[in-house]
Amino acid sequence: MKPILSVQGLSKIHGRGCSKCIETTGPEQETNICSWCGSVVAAHDVSFELHPGEILGIMGESGSGKSTVVKTLFFDEEPTRGSAQFFEHDHAWNLFDLNAAQRRWLRNHRFGMVYQNPHLGLNFNVSAGGNIAERLLMSDLVNYKAIRERALDLLARTEVLADRIDDSPKKFSGGMQQRVQIAKALATQPPLLFLDEVTTGLDLSVQARILDLIL
Repeated sequence: MKPILSVQGLSKIHGRGCSKCIETTGPEQETNICSWCGSVVAAHDVSFELHPGEILGIMGESGSGKSTVVKTLFFDEEPTRGSAQFFEHDHAWNLFDLNAAQRRWLRNHRFGMVYQNPHLGLNFNVSAGGNIAERLLMSDLVNYKAIRERALDLLARTEVLADRIDDSPKKFSGGMQQRVQIAKALATQPPLLFLDEVTTGLDLSVQARILDLIL
């Protein structure tokens, strides 16, 4: 079976980088800061394949590069080197070679993202329902009634009360902000969903139900 996502040799270095960056950093050196140039090696030589229907978890200590890998694939950060391909039917998108319009289209129509920090995934200048509406509008759904019904359904399924749909995320707790962000990411039923510690801030009683919803 052809993968939906293939990543090869993905690396990200913050700073100018030098020929010593890799050999002076890593688990054996117990640092990700190059002793020669001071650059930070956020991720190095990450490769994997993800097939349709699969769930791939990346595990590691805080600062080991998990978020960096996800943000790079979602176009929030530019990789230093490596390649990534997204496969859809008979078409392959070379992610790091795409222009801004192509990246925006994939983010709006094919990818979903839930950040560890809801402030990265939500627009705090619009309501909870408005955040979901933004996502749906960018994917070309324009019917107001359909958008509102979809927003109400997703908020209910992420256990946000219907009468909070017009409230700003600023008025929500961190856990509720995370649930609104999850609802927003799921709104278009994207074939590829990136999750950065998706249950952060959620009560234990809610975590299992949210994970079931994502499945």
